Amino acid sequence: MSCALVYRGIARPRTTLFTSKTSVLRYLSTQTIYPESPKDRLVAQRLRRPVSPHLSVYKWNYVNSSSALHRITGILLSGSLYGFATLYLFAPTLGLHLDSATIIEAFGSLPVTVKTAIKFGLTIPFTYHAFSGIKNLMWDSDRLLGKKQSGRATWIVLICSMSASLELAFYKPGEKSEKSQ
Repeated sequence: MSCALVYRGIARPRTTLFTSKTSVLRYLSTQTIYPESPKDRLVAQRLRRPVSPHLSVYKWNYVNSSSALHRITGILLSGSLYGFATLYLFAPTLGLHLDSATIIEAFGSLPVTVKTAIKFGLTIPFTYHAFSGIKNLMWDSDRLLGKKQSGRATWIVLICSMSASLELAFYKPGEKSEKSQ
């Protein structure tokens, strides 16, 4: 077997791939593909196609995934809004008591730790999406576009959203602070 690729009668010599630091020499086989149908030819070509490393070559960290988290929180917020609105609309038909008084009474009967956990879980997507949206507006106005600035802004979004979520989770609307008294 020589080092050439024969496809449709055209012989190609070996290929050399140059990267930034090293030279990789790849030898191609000289198998002629004569399948009986175009579909078989496509299957044979796909079997010989090199596999791209895709996401496995990247170092995975929070800064890389912040854009995906922004989209996920947006989908989560809008999906839960539409789901609850649809359930609220069809609650009388389904025989569910989903009015405001019932929801408030059910939430009020929960232990304090469960209430805090539910409030924290509900506020995280909202605060993250809001602060990430502000970061994206800053990018749209040509600010914080450098690599270090962008990374810092992403971490600031996480810190601000976590602290705002904690504040909202532990906030009790009936209590007055000592400063106001």
